[in-house]
Formats: sequence, structure tokens, C-alpha cells
Amino acid sequence: MKIAQNWKDYSVIATGDGYKLERWKDVVLLRPDPQVIWKPQTDLFAYPSLNAFYKRSERGGGGWKILRPMPEEWTVSYRDLHFKVKPMGFKHTGLFPEQAVNWDYMSDLIKNARRPVKVLNLFAYTGGATVACAKAGAEVTHVDAAKGMVERAGENARLSGIQTGIRYIVDDCKKFVQRELRRGHRYDAVVMDPPSYGRGPNGEIWKIEGELYPFVELCAGLLSDDPLFFLINSYTTGLQPMVLKNILTLTMKKYRGTADAYEVGIQTEEGIALPCGAGGIFVYE
Repeated sequence: MKIAQNWKDYSVIATGDGYKLERWKDVVLLRPDPQVIWKPQTDLFAYPSLNAFYKRSERGGGGWKILRPMPEEWTVSYRDLHFKVKPMGFKHTGLFPEQAVNWDYMSDLIKNARRPVKVLNLFAYTGGATVACAKAGAEVTHVDAAKGMVERAGENARLSGIQTGIRYIVDDCKKFVQRELRRGHRYDAVVMDPPSYGRGPNGEIWKIEGELYPFVELCAGLLSDDPLFFLINSYTTGLQPMVLKNILTLTMKKYRGTADAYEVGIQTEEGIALPCGAGGIFVYE
């Protein structure tokens, strides 16, 4: 497991009974987490400085319950990267802190390449990977079907001191890749964080079990003659890291390099590691 442990503005204080208690700079939130199937060591809902918790509805969905005054949105920082966060629908905040392990990995690869690097970030959300890669010196194309998330990615880039070098695209990722192939555009690295299930702006349907392998295969056609890496991140329950490694190994056969896969996690203040999905990366030689 690769564990994100260099945060100063974020920490997991405690966990239990399907919840994780988190500190986001000066705000404490309690959010559901399906991986947390053990009993809490303390009463999470009675934590003295708890600002808000997300309560799931038995009919699906849910909502936030505010307990103490808190900003509508605020900024958290990781190294020299800065991100806006806020309580959002479906328990989210607009940032996945565990992804810092991938941000660091990609940043090191880009910096050590010592050449111009073009990165394509697909299902790019609010731009954690986009900002990390751009800050490391890459030229990034950021693609997501949700306009609001793409706008938030732009905010995060500007907060991090990045004014140029990022192209923002609101589009269905598969259709965008197909058009890029027809245009003959190429990239040195591809990053993707595909959803388990999703819809594009025009009703396009995505189901990861049937779509991931052919989509990675399609994206491999966008790689330059001297590629750097191809990274897949997944939060799909049951999709083991070895699945990602197998997909990358099979789709990258024409390239020399090494595929790796791993669990992604966050160290908690209780002394345990909280699993937060899986990553797979092919690094080219």
C-alpha cells in the first residue's frame, strides 16, 4: 500500500461504524466510508470540535448536518499545491487527499524527465493531478464532463500559482480521445480516474467493468514515441490492484517498461492505514 502521510492541512482523526472523522485545516468533518467496518474507539459524533457530518438517507443520497459555524468553502494546501474544498453532494469535498501519493509520483517522473512533457488527464474532476503535473512543469490537458468541476480545477490551478500551461475541456472523455486520435495529437503521459458508473453531457453511459480495458487500449494510441507514464486510479469496490496491472501490461505490450499496482491509503491518528482505492501505473523505459 502507498500511504499519503505528508499532509499538514489534512488528517484522519478516528474511524469506526462506517465513518471517518477528518480535519480539513481548521474544519472537522465526519463522512461515511464503506471500508470502515470496525467499531470506533471513541464516540465520533461527540467529538468536541466537529463542524458537520454527512448523514445517508435510507431512500438513497443524504445531506450535511451543520453543528458548528464553518466557512462555506476554504483552502487546504499540500506542499506547494493549494485547493478549494467545501461540503458537497454525495458526501464529497472536492478533493481526495490520498491521491497525494500519485501527485508526488507523477511530479517526480515529470521533473526527472528533464524535457517538455504533455499530460492528458481524463475524468479529471477538480484537478488534483492536473495541478500537480502542471506545477512540476508539464503541459496538461484537463478533461471532465462536469463543467462545474472543470471550473473548480481552474480555481485550484490559479490558487497554486499556475496561470498558463493547462487546457480545460468539458467533454465526454471517450469522445474527446477519439477526436484526438483523428487529429493526430499525442501525449507523453496519460492519467485517468474513471468512475464506476457515469453519464456524459449528452447521456453517454460509462460502466467500468465493460469499458475500462477497451478505453485504456484506445488511449494507448495517443502516446508519443517517447512516453513517460500511464496511470489509472480507481475507487471501484472489488476492482483489485492486480486488475489494473494486468490491463496496463496487456495494453502496453509494444512499449518497454514496467507495470506496477498498489492500494492507496491514508494513515490515521489511531495508528492504522485506511484503504482508499487502488492505483496502477506503467512507467516507460
